[in-house]
Amino acid sequence: MISRHLSKTLKAAARDYPVVTVTGPRQSGKTTLVRAAFPRHRYASLEDPDTRAFATEDPRGFLAQFRGKVILDEVQRAPDLFSYIQGIVDREDRSGHFILSGSQNFLLLNRVSQSLAGRCAVLRLLPFSRSELIGKPLRDVATSLRGRQSGGSTDQDATADLFGTLFVGGYPRIHDKALQPQTWLGNYYQTYLERDVRDLLNVGDIEGFGRFVRLCAGRSAQLLNASSLAADAGISHTTVRRWLSILEASFIIYMLRPHHRNFNKRMVKSPKLYFLDTGLLYYLLRIQNATDLATHAARGAIFETWVVSEALKNYYNRGIEPDIYFWRDSAGHEIDLLIDRGAKQIPIEVKSGQTIASDFFAGVEYWRNLARQPDDPAGLVYGGDTSYTRRRVSVVSWADWA
Repeated sequence: MISRHLSKTLKAAARDYPVVTVTGPRQSGKTTLVRAAFPRHRYASLEDPDTRAFATEDPRGFLAQFRGKVILDEVQRAPDLFSYIQGIVDREDRSGHFILSGSQNFLLLNRVSQSLAGRCAVLRLLPFSRSELIGKPLRDVATSLRGRQSGGSTDQDATADLFGTLFVGGYPRIHDKALQPQTWLGNYYQTYLERDVRDLLNVGDIEGFGRFVRLCAGRSAQLLNASSLAADAGISHTTVRRWLSILEASFIIYMLRPHHRNFNKRMVKSPKLYFLDTGLLYYLLRIQNATDLATHAARGAIFETWVVSEALKNYYNRGIEPDIYFWRDSAGHEIDLLIDRGAKQIPIEVKSGQTIASDFFAGVEYWRNLARQPDDPAGLVYGGDTSYTRRRVSVVSWADWA
């Protein structure tokens, strides 16, 4: 089994809190992770109709059957349990007593915030990161930009195929079973539409929602223009917001917010939309083969999507809320990724090309001049296989990222 970086964070949280909740998209490996991390815990899945009926009809009796610690999977399917769990925790206060997991984020977290505030740690598990797949240790993504020497090369794993990595994506079952990614992702997507979307907000127009998701796929790594999206999808502005919330809650997309630092300039206020798995993005854009991306118009957007999603996985796996943003002013000057370190920010440009051009550094240099940070860390993540320092910028191979 491929080791998950979140495992260490999960075990540490269970030592500090009586309840730990693990949320994330379906098929991201939550059940496998929690059962491997806590092999002595009892286990019950609320996906099972009989188990769910017992938990719903007699929550007190259901919980009383577990004399020790327990894992409750897809716990949001029996929402009344949370109040009873609160009572048990307040009486007994045992570390790691309840390990909860679920894939419907806002339903789950709404119940956690109502009943278990202050008693529960919340962790997020996304599909495999590349560092997990190749067995590299978890490290701070910002720290990894420092200390690179000019002319240095990346590790031996850099020979891996970039386009193949983007094409397959990170869903564990594809890797565990060596499945054809587009076939599995097609089935996953249809199941998502037919089951989760109906469950989440009772969306009646499933076909229309499916068209909307594909329109969003064509806008990955772009500023969100809700009015344009509404017009293209033939829906209202309010429906766009509602449907985007569904995609966020089910970990299909992530909204990257603009950074507030303005340097007395007019700033863009809209977020940028990113998908969280590039394999699914390939499928939605109907790109049939990994190598087709080399000449595809979406190459830059898909690569940038991967860079942002890997950064998010890095933060989530460390149990930290992401402190990443983008920066853009009204004149069009932009930093693709900005890591906020409080008093300092680290600007990172993203380029899918395999050869570095001098204009790749223009955005970082513009930022540095405005911020008056000429010698502070900055990064350029690109599609080549060599990492080094150039013009006081850490040039980072995609294979070294996150």
